[in-house]
Amino acid sequence: MRRREYEAPIELAHELFRTAETMQVAGTNAEGEVLLKSLHGVVDDGWVCFHAAPAGEKTSLLGRQVVVSVEETVARLPSYFLDAERACPATTLFRGAQVRGVLTAIDEPVSKARVLQRLMEKLQPEGGHAVIEAQSPLYRAAVKGILIGGVSLEGATAKAKLGQNRNDEARLKVMEQLWKRGAPGDVRAIELMREANPTTPTPTFLQNELGVRLHAALDERSLDETIGLLRGEYWNDVFSEDDLRRAHLGSTAWVGARAPDGQLVGTARALSDGGKYAWVYDVCVRSDWRGRGVGQAVMRILLDHPAVRRCQRVRLGTRDAQSLYRRFGFVDVATIKRPYATTEMVLARSTR
Repeated sequence: MRRREYEAPIELAHELFRTAETMQVAGTNAEGEVLLKSLHGVVDDGWVCFHAAPAGEKTSLLGRQVVVSVEETVARLPSYFLDAERACPATTLFRGAQVRGVLTAIDEPVSKARVLQRLMEKLQPEGGHAVIEAQSPLYRAAVKGILIGGVSLEGATAKAKLGQNRNDEARLKVMEQLWKRGAPGDVRAIELMREANPTTPTPTFLQNELGVRLHAALDERSLDETIGLLRGEYWNDVFSEDDLRRAHLGSTAWVGARAPDGQLVGTARALSDGGKYAWVYDVCVRSDWRGRGVGQAVMRILLDHPAVRRCQRVRLGTRDAQSLYRRFGFVDVATIKRPYATTEMVLARSTR
């Protein structure tokens, strides 16, 4: 890797190889021909593995040095983010990983079956098939006949280009522009830039005087803490923890606040169609942080989120926090005069 500032922890390489739907393997065969193949792969027991027909071009790479790589585009940055005229600043934020090693055939049946099962879990997570086991009558012949190749992850490296080559002023400008543009992935890109550049000051739209760190986007790493905050709240009485997990991962916007010790103390999310309506859900502050303005802070970020700010109507339901929401202009629906009458209806699929 030529640019040391882009080096990323080995854990990122493992994560990218584990989660990427496709990856590329490149190498030269015995005739000196260069081969580049796209394939589905999984991580198993410290190896990145894939399957192939027992005869084919990929088999010509067995026993030879290869490179396996994955890449993830985080956000495309147009030139005008940083310069009103010059095209040169145009670039892409991305994360990637590579591993170099000998492509080895994995012959042990149990290991082969495990790799195939992990492939199915990755590509067909909903299930709907019998588990692949080496001695199963359903799969014994298939496991025996298929090729499983693997490269050890021992030599893996990761790269993350997330603005490390810029100064603080440029990074803040990019984050402000990403927040303003709000294209798919832009809000997540802001958080990844902040993680990669921890000494960069907080962008204006996330600044506060409460002693918390506001986050424009939370992800699955915050699920357990979020469920802990929401457990026992009255509006979730009919929902399971699995329901709450799926709801948060499926949200259009999910923001939060962390205390100086890094613990999550505030969360809020919304569903949005990007034009007409957004619905706010699960606004919650940890009990020992209530009354300090954290609820207002996460609501401010949520309402300013690109997916929410563009909606003509933002709705929510509450039993006892009307005063909080009125500060942002929310009013009781019953007070709104409309040229037509409507009846609010709901389909309740569960009686939990």
